Amino acid sequence: MYQLYIANKNYSSWSMRPWLVLQAFQLPFQEIMIPFPVERNTGTFKQDVLAINPNGKVPVLIDHDLMLWDSLAICEYLAERHPDQHLWPQDVRQRARARCIAAEMHSGFSGLRNACGMNIRAHLADVGKRLWQDNAELRQDVARIEQIWSERPEVNGFLCGDFSIADAFYAPVVTRLMTYALPVNESTRQYMHTMLQHPAMQLWMEGALQEQAWVNYLESYQQQPL
Repeated sequence: MYQLYIANKNYSSWSMRPWLVLQAFQLPFQEIMIPFPVERNTGTFKQDVLAINPNGKVPVLIDHDLMLWDSLAICEYLAERHPDQHLWPQDVRQRARARCIAAEMHSGFSGLRNACGMNIRAHLADVGKRLWQDNAELRQDVARIEQIWSERPEVNGFLCGDFSIADAFYAPVVTRLMTYALPVNESTRQYMHTMLQHPAMQLWMEGALQEQAWVNYLESYQQQPL
């Protein structure tokens, strides 16, 4: 059985991606959460992660004596370990496209990441409206994401056919678009709906909404309720 170390489900977009893959394809794993500290550079989060990963970050996948610490590398490893599960699309052209768009998500979209941190339980429509007006890089990132999503084979389907690693990589974007109520087109809303109906996505979001932890440095747009 795999062990997957993650941080808070409400905030940790990189933890979300391999977790969704493991859950969606029903691969046996043990979830181990190391919660973020309330304040930056306090608590034992860094030490706890360093004890398992010299990189000092989550997610981390443990498979016996093998430790993997990059979300895309974790998913690639799982795909190779379980070829019969088709974590990547079976069609060679769709598989190539899925790898391209997953890699683009892995390395890009800094405007969206920096402006709109993942916060599943928050409702920040007013913040989103202001960010949309003031942040050209954010608008460019969302436009590119909408273009990628619009090229999916079926309007009511996933990015490259069946649910795959590519969809897991864009799952946190779905939550960001919801949290900040960013203006998107009908095709984008349809893809968001498709993702939100996926059982693995629903499980993650339910877990996020059940969390009580408040991490101050990840809550720059709102105050902790009394």
